[in-house]
Amino acid sequence: MLCLMSLCLSIWAVLMMPGRTSALTAKIDVMVMLPHNNTYLFSSQRVSPAIQYALKPLGRAEFAGLEFSVQYVNSACGMDALYALVDKQRDERPDLLLGPVCEYTAASVVRVASHWNIPVISAGALATGFSLKATEYSHLTRIAPTYLKMAETFQAMFGRFGWRTASLIYDDDKDERNCYFAIEGVFTVLSEYHIATDYAVLNSHEERVDADGIIASVYGSEVVIMCAKADTVRDLMLAAHRRKLTTGSHIFFNIELFNSSSYGDGSWRRGDKYDNEAKAAYSFLNTVTLLRSTKPEFEDFSMEMKKSLQQLDIPVCEGCSAVNMFMEGFHDALILYAIALREVMSNGLTKKDGLEITHRMWNRTFEGIAGQVSLDASGDRNGDFSVVRMTDPEAGTHETVMSYFGTNGSFQIMPGFKREWFSLRTAPEPPHLKHSDPSSGGLGVSAVTGIIVGGILGTALLLAFYFFRKNYRITIERRTPREECDIGKHRQLREDSIRSNFSAA
Repeated sequence: MLCLMSLCLSIWAVLMMPGRTSALTAKIDVMVMLPHNNTYLFSSQRVSPAIQYALKPLGRAEFAGLEFSVQYVNSACGMDALYALVDKQRDERPDLLLGPVCEYTAASVVRVASHWNIPVISAGALATGFSLKATEYSHLTRIAPTYLKMAETFQAMFGRFGWRTASLIYDDDKDERNCYFAIEGVFTVLSEYHIATDYAVLNSHEERVDADGIIASVYGSEVVIMCAKADTVRDLMLAAHRRKLTTGSHIFFNIELFNSSSYGDGSWRRGDKYDNEAKAAYSFLNTVTLLRSTKPEFEDFSMEMKKSLQQLDIPVCEGCSAVNMFMEGFHDALILYAIALREVMSNGLTKKDGLEITHRMWNRTFEGIAGQVSLDASGDRNGDFSVVRMTDPEAGTHETVMSYFGTNGSFQIMPGFKREWFSLRTAPEPPHLKHSDPSSGGLGVSAVTGIIVGGILGTALLLAFYFFRKNYRITIERRTPREECDIGKHRQLREDSIRSNFSAA
């Protein structure tokens, strides 16, 4: 009898032991918040093939008990995402949110999701403000390298090459504001290391860009860091080249993270008369991009993504990779969540323990589709970045000359690297103002002309005021009786004044 009781207790203990396969059976409701508009690199049609690709291995092996149900919601990079979430009844709320990407949309969604204990994984929300995880963004995991992580690349280069000053130039579209947030990250990191920074803001959507005027303001800086549309970067580099600032007196950088594979050979070319000049200017431009993977599995993934995009009639530029950081990021997001959920459920918890699942995703390394993915203790991905430069000015070909690895803060110098490209010589003096004409008493021609025109305008205004006042006074006097008048005479005087004024007009 005693033996039978011991056997029963043993069987019960084994069945209740955490980590049993039966305990991993769960249906996971995933809400993907991405815009339906394919002009976005992270539209739902572009990203959904990557998510489906990730679901295949999650139906096998140790994840076999997890069933993922995916719902796509049009975030429209606006308030639609928040409305879609808060419209859910308590028992309909998703177990996992993927996205949003746009900063302002993500801010409101992540706040509500954190309050509702729902994990959020995004390949966007890259702005510095989301680093504050202690309170309102407590459930956010960022699976793509943030702007602060990218800025660490610049900080490491400033330390390595001894630069001390920087001019930051960015295009602020007042909408998604990607460049604003990117430069904010650079400014934040450089300021922490006491790098003197200045900045210039432009809006290419609303006004003509005064490239020469902007470049004229960078003379006092050693390094110029730009974030803008490709055409604007070209205009700025042409202006810098014409002012002879590309002769080693300044180091020029461009930030291109989202679609880095489209940058490189021929990126200066527009088919106009300035192509040769632009090509020469671009031989002094360095571009910071995400490090591209050479993992064999990534090539297979890339081919599958290209095929899916073509079936959806989404164009893929010739020679460009079909995969951008958003497609890669949301693929890895599902893998990361499945790993964390499996650990949590193995310890007797459930899919509703959102904060515990979130923390299980932080401070860990796992194998993603493009290689190892490393997240820091705050749930932000450590980034690996490349510095790309034109290595053959005649052919116009670009190569990676340096790679920066965010996990350990190290550089890998590539064979095409040349130290002189990142070494400064004496900066040229800014152009002096033209000497004034002695015959004008020390004032320039423009100043004298301005004084004369101003005098003429002032005289005209005084004469106009004089005649207006005279006419106005006559009218008032005609309205005011000089002698005692009755009501009829007063009415007649008023009517006479009106008639005289209109007849004069």
